[in-house]
Amino acid sequence: YTLAKEYSGTDFFQGWDYYGAPDLLVGHHDLTEILEGDVNWVNETQAVAEQLAYVNDAGNAIIKADNTTNIPNQQKRDTIRVTSQDSFTIGSVFVIDATHLPFGCSVWPSIWTTDSDPKVTWPDGGEIDIIETVNQMTTNQYSLHTSGTDECTGVNSTTEQSGTLTSANCYPSATDDDGCAVLETAPDSVGPAFAAANGGVYAAQFDTSGIFIWFWSRADISASVSSANEAIDVSGWGRPSAAFPASSCDITQKFGPQALVIDITLCGTWAGEPSIYSETCPVTAGTTLNDNTCYASNVIGNGTNYADAYFEIQYIKAFTWNG
Repeated sequence: YTLAKEYSGTDFFQGWDYYGAPDLLVGHHDLTEILEGDVNWVNETQAVAEQLAYVNDAGNAIIKADNTTNIPNQQKRDTIRVTSQDSFTIGSVFVIDATHLPFGCSVWPSIWTTDSDPKVTWPDGGEIDIIETVNQMTTNQYSLHTSGTDECTGVNSTTEQSGTLTSANCYPSATDDDGCAVLETAPDSVGPAFAAANGGVYAAQFDTSGIFIWFWSRADISASVSSANEAIDVSGWGRPSAAFPASSCDITQKFGPQALVIDITLCGTWAGEPSIYSETCPVTAGTTLNDNTCYASNVIGNGTNYADAYFEIQYIKAFTWNG
């Protein structure tokens, strides 16, 4: 695979479109499905003015939720969703080097891909979730979302992947939107442990043979990854964290060209779901746990609890067979 696109340094934010609208149930492309988070995904002008998307003194990209504004009840907090202007076909490898990933109660960050054609209705064209977590989860979740009941499934095989399969059917409607999901087993893939380790690298191979995702903590990154500037070879990477082989999902039939997406939402259909929220976040004694608990306990107010709700990304590289 040869380098096709690199997002890094002062040029990191070139080549992205800002969503510039609230996170409502209004669709990846065509008003069909979104996360219902309590945020406004701001446009580029707002992102720059509010210092929600910028390159820091270390040369790393910061993408964050607002943590300084006092938000009144029934209002949403500003944050970011960007989509790459470039799309990447089957036969691509994505490499993401980050030193910090967003975490905290109500926080739902993700780096993922979706079909780049705005006319395609989700989940047609597929979705690959490379980095996704909510609240104070301690492990990353990888997942695919595809069309067609039982046509794509995850594999429950420790020989093929090191992660743990938690949901087998990739069709969202069959799994309450989970898709086929695999939990990372490394102890420092997200959250405070990821930050304490100075981050790490995620890599996803998008290929006719399947979709395979790896994670390496900073100390474990091999030279084949860290020195991959013009080309990359995945053959020596070993067992991936998550494997979705073509034998259980016809990649060529279920996935179109993919655009990269980076976003942070707050609460919503996963982080804000009461049973999920209460797993890792405190519920004030005497209060009733309900659909409003996540919002009322976090989003409104001065925002200081979002000090860790940011990505710090050294680079994202996309390699393709054709370069």
